[in-house]
Amino acid sequence: MIKCVILDDELLAISYLKLLCEQIEGIEVVKAFNNPKTFLQEVENTDCDVCILDIEMPGMNGLQVAELIPGKKIIFTTAYKEYAAEAFDLDVVDYVRKPIRKERLAQAFDKIRNIIPEKKDFIEWHTNLGKTIIFTSQIIYIKASGIDSRDKEAMLDDNTRIILKNLSFKQLLDMLPEKNFAQINKKEMINIQHVKVFSSAEIIMDLASSEGNPVKLFVSDVFRVHISERLTR
Repeated sequence: MIKCVILDDELLAISYLKLLCEQIEGIEVVKAFNNPKTFLQEVENTDCDVCILDIEMPGMNGLQVAELIPGKKIIFTTAYKEYAAEAFDLDVVDYVRKPIRKERLAQAFDKIRNIIPEKKDFIEWHTNLGKTIIFTSQIIYIKASGIDSRDKEAMLDDNTRIILKNLSFKQLLDMLPEKNFAQINKKEMINIQHVKVFSSAEIIMDLASSEGNPVKLFVSDVFRVHISERLTR
């Protein structure tokens, strides 16, 4: 599933684009914006694979918006062909002319599929047990090691604890299925499928500690909105 956000100052254009996306298999529109400033405030905390940006907008155009979100995969839409060269200078995925046809938009998403690496249902990494394959469905949560913060401790559903050697949370998020894993504070990330109870500041996992109590994890202010959206979607 490719998750996208839309930015266009015209509500009718947003509705039409969402309709086209719904007709393309494997595409989900997670959010739509008609204001560039609101988009920039929220996009970093939005779980998405690609941003579809209109170029001609009052106040701040799509080219200016794209420059402020480096690293994001972008598809530009516009009725004006003169922006094509400048758009591709920004190394965007595609440039789709309006009026947008479903077939042409599907081609743009095919390019995204070729760029996004396929996430497997397991990870393979050096651990305290040597090179180890861990099936992602077995991971309940992962936290920074108390001995060496460069290492990460993965707690599995059978209470096995595996030490992942010299691995950052960013690397983990790139390796793990995005739909299932999310960071909740600077030192911990969870498998969303194993969340039992969620409140504004705490998550209870479906795993008991060595003392027999449910595992409770802290949600920091930085990640609260994002994790709330992920769990209530």
